[in-house]
Amino acid sequence: MPSVKIPKKSTATDMTPFVDVAFLILSFFMLATKFKPPEPVEITTPRSVSSDKLKEQDALLIEMDKNGRVYFTVNVQKSADEGIKKSVIEGINKARNLGLTQSEMNSFAKNTTVGVPFTGLKSLLAMSDEDRLKVKQPGIPVTDTLNNELTTWVATAVSAFQGHKLNYMIKGDNAAKYPSFKGIIDALRKNDINKYQLITDPEGVPAGTDLYKIQEAKRK
Repeated sequence: MPSVKIPKKSTATDMTPFVDVAFLILSFFMLATKFKPPEPVEITTPRSVSSDKLKEQDALLIEMDKNGRVYFTVNVQKSADEGIKKSVIEGINKARNLGLTQSEMNSFAKNTTVGVPFTGLKSLLAMSDEDRLKVKQPGIPVTDTLNNELTTWVATAVSAFQGHKLNYMIKGDNAAKYPSFKGIIDALRKNDINKYQLITDPEGVPAGTDLYKIQEAKRK
């Protein structure tokens, strides 16, 4: 009986559709990804064993570098709330009679971090985004008890956030000096703010500790 020959079929796979899908996925991530804006100053935060993630939206972020320079940022949750930032800078402009233009106040609303005295604020906001990133800001004055400018920034922001739950966060360098930190705390206390969150560099909880056992029990 003659043997039956089974025709051989090609095992080659057309990869063209896969390439198209790969480019579509790549394009999606490129368009949908929101990159973190560059920080005004490098800060090495102290370590902690906390695993809680802080909510950085609807928050006042106060940063302090190793040289004691203080920076102030207003973070809002939605783009629709950009009017809050406008209210903050308009309040500062009125309280300090800075003579800011509408263009300069719009510049502040673009996630601008401020680290200059009020006398230098107009010049900072008049710069382009690229030039502003190159400037080494001297920091907001906080060590002079009679002229702690951070107090005004906090008071104006609290007023602008009326009706919103506001988070207060402090991010300080591990090598920062105490006088600047005290100035930050004084500015918050003068605005009746006694609860705030410290941003640290989280690390693993040591095995065998009570906190480690509590976390392990929650996972089971």
